[in-house]
Amino acid sequence: MLQQVVDWFLYALFKLNPGLKWVSALNFFIYDSIKILLLLFVMISAIGFLRSFLPESKIRDWLMRRKSLSHFFASLFGAITPFCSCSSIPLFLSFIKAGIPLGVTFSFLITSPLINEYLVVLMIGFFGWKITLAYIVSGILIGIFAGMILGKINLDIYLEKDITNINCEPPEAKKYNIRQRVIFGLAEAGVILSKLWLWVFIGVGMGAFIHNYVPQEAIQNIIAKTGIFSVPIATILGVPMYASCAAIVPVAVVLFQKGVPLGTALSFMMAVAALSFPEAIMLRRAMKLKLIGIFFGVTTVAIIITGYLFNVLQKILI
Repeated sequence: MLQQVVDWFLYALFKLNPGLKWVSALNFFIYDSIKILLLLFVMISAIGFLRSFLPESKIRDWLMRRKSLSHFFASLFGAITPFCSCSSIPLFLSFIKAGIPLGVTFSFLITSPLINEYLVVLMIGFFGWKITLAYIVSGILIGIFAGMILGKINLDIYLEKDITNINCEPPEAKKYNIRQRVIFGLAEAGVILSKLWLWVFIGVGMGAFIHNYVPQEAIQNIIAKTGIFSVPIATILGVPMYASCAAIVPVAVVLFQKGVPLGTALSFMMAVAALSFPEAIMLRRAMKLKLIGIFFGVTTVAIIITGYLFNVLQKILI
């Protein structure tokens, strides 16, 4: 229905030639932008409503009482929080201040930007439910096992001594009734979309350009030259970048459509989402450079392994 409206708007109302590349790119941009923004608003509102039942103080208590499953719960909580890599840091610091083991807090910090409601909406719309489900599972597993590895290395000595003095406690949850919870969800969707809409337009615009102007042969040639090293190269290239998932998912899916292997495209997206220079700068407040380097290194290796796994399973997932 939406595609038909966009087609009528461009081809019937404005009499544009659908055979022109720039017109096809414009069609791609308008359709995907509207679809993504509508899906984001609905999904974020629903998740915000559900999250109103789970105040952060209760989450911390759960993690402390269930030490054997603490990495799983921390990673799962990270998956349902609508944060990018930098936005996750204040809650990460509050977990450290509450006395939660460092490895468990890393499980949250890794998974939180990798999986969130708007990324899931984007991936379902672009990749389908099977790839999205596999991505969610892999993101949670990355958080669990990377956090466990980091927790075993005894890295607490690399935390800055004044970390416990940082005032970053999350606000206490309110006693909402159903109407207030609905309003909370809608308000959260409005706030998040107010920060995301530009990234949506940028990402879809880049995707539209690549989709209509970058020859498939050029992309395939680049991948062919890197061969088995395409996954680590894509991951390393993604680490220095910083962008919202709303901007990077459309780019990843178009690269996949142009012949880039699934795991290579997703490893690039994971690296952009989970690791960034701004995040490293913010983390410097809390930890020494050696700990930041170890955290980035372990997460990067986990993403590379996941990328290779997705490449192997590509035929099953699509």
